[in-house]
Amino acid sequence: MAGNTPLELEKFLPYQLSVLSNTVSQAIAREYADRFQLSITQWRVVAVLGRYDGLSAREVAERTAMDKVAVSRAVAELMKDGRVRRATADHDKRQSVLSLTAKGKKVHAEVAPLALEHERRLLAHLDADEQRWLGQIIDKLLKAGRALA
Repeated sequence: MAGNTPLELEKFLPYQLSVLSNTVSQAIAREYADRFQLSITQWRVVAVLGRYDGLSAREVAERTAMDKVAVSRAVAELMKDGRVRRATADHDKRQSVLSLTAKGKKVHAEVAPLALEHERRLLAHLDADEQRWLGQIIDKLLKAGRALA
């Protein structure tokens, strides 16, 4: 019976994915925290805005699957530091959109290569077929997870 099966946390996929994500994120986070005084959440906001300019804070939260309050706090800190600016959306004057300032773009331009190098070193532990499979598996699990949510 499934109801009597004990939860072996170390084999539980959501737990494993969370630990993996935290471990990988924290390894690179030390670099950009020291050099740029960025938290993991702030870097994720910068990374998303570096890729998709003009998103609302809600859209940033959706793209990163992060808590809206955490995103709002990170945005406020990034605005205070002069790395992000808020403007009114052209298509809807009631909506605000975010973009990187010149200072934010400079941080993105410096951190992105560090993040890519970190990813390269991590993926070097997998051969080409394993990397391809990993990408396909992640895509499938993301779709399934979104359907469950």
